[in-house]
Amino acid sequence: MTQEALVPPFAVIPGSQVHRVLSGHEKRTLELVEAAYRVHGEGDTVNPPSYFLRFPDRPSSRIIALPASIGGETRVDGLKWISSFPQNVEAGIPRASAVLVLNDYATGYPLACLESSIISAARTAASAALAADWLSRDRGRPKRIGFIGTGLIARHIHTMLRGVGWSFDEVGVHDLSAEYAGGFRSYLESSGETGRITVHDHAEELIRSSDLVVFATVAGTPHVSDPGWFSHNPLVLNVSLRDLAPEVLLASANVLDDIEHCLKAETSPHLAEKLSGGREFIDGTLYDVMTGRVEAPAGRPVVFSPFGLGVLDLAVGKLVYDEVLRQGELAVVDGFFHEVDRYGRPGAPGAPS
Repeated sequence: MTQEALVPPFAVIPGSQVHRVLSGHEKRTLELVEAAYRVHGEGDTVNPPSYFLRFPDRPSSRIIALPASIGGETRVDGLKWISSFPQNVEAGIPRASAVLVLNDYATGYPLACLESSIISAARTAASAALAADWLSRDRGRPKRIGFIGTGLIARHIHTMLRGVGWSFDEVGVHDLSAEYAGGFRSYLESSGETGRITVHDHAEELIRSSDLVVFATVAGTPHVSDPGWFSHNPLVLNVSLRDLAPEVLLASANVLDDIEHCLKAETSPHLAEKLSGGREFIDGTLYDVMTGRVEAPAGRPVVFSPFGLGVLDLAVGKLVYDEVLRQGELAVVDGFFHEVDRYGRPGAPGAPS
């Protein structure tokens, strides 16, 4: 086999193709994410800590690198590079932007660079919906859902839940911006949502009136601190990770996607560990729930805190890559790898002339 045949072609997959592959296929995405969690729980992944690039002159902004490798049927390595610039919202553009690089499992050569804000949102939504499913199996499926934070992630979570068969009698909405809350309400109405939609002025009234609470904000520090707001024992998807004060978590059952990842970077679980001096407040991981090692109690609030694992991005990204390749629409960058002969021998593919 020639060197040229050994080196995979490099492709660029734009957001339009990513959207076409994932839109309307929420059940497939959720099943893929569940499979990735199982592979991770079985130890067939490498998922090191995320790396944060921060800026002294722009303290609210950051860019995060999530390197990872996943085995199982996916078998791919890679890196998600995702930025969060909150000031973008004021300019009318999304806060987050991202790319995902996939590396060939056999050679390590990059296979593709994919637009990844959609992939990131899809895997986050699938993770949340998966947790909602498993954690409500012994409690009864919630019929009243409330969203605190009304951006891209909230929209994707709602779309994912509806796409895999959830329906609600009531949908609550709360955002610090009345404009954003109104925009999310308009989205809900246009999505075909049949539940009664209510925009709440205060987080407390939304939480108390919801069986399933979704936190999808850009909060950097806790702003919900009263465990009494959760006395009706709702299921809480702590997607944005920093909204809840540690006292709320210490009064609840807690399920994480990955304990070591979640207990870092001043997340709510990290603050709870610091306050309590230990990890006894953690009941287990989502993998523990899926394998029957842990059951969500019916008589307490249950909080799911997902740090967001790079292996999930790889699983969804590889699905997109494989589907675009299958459809014959892969946009290959010819000559991207210029030298593919180790010694640069004359006449070898890619060798200098």
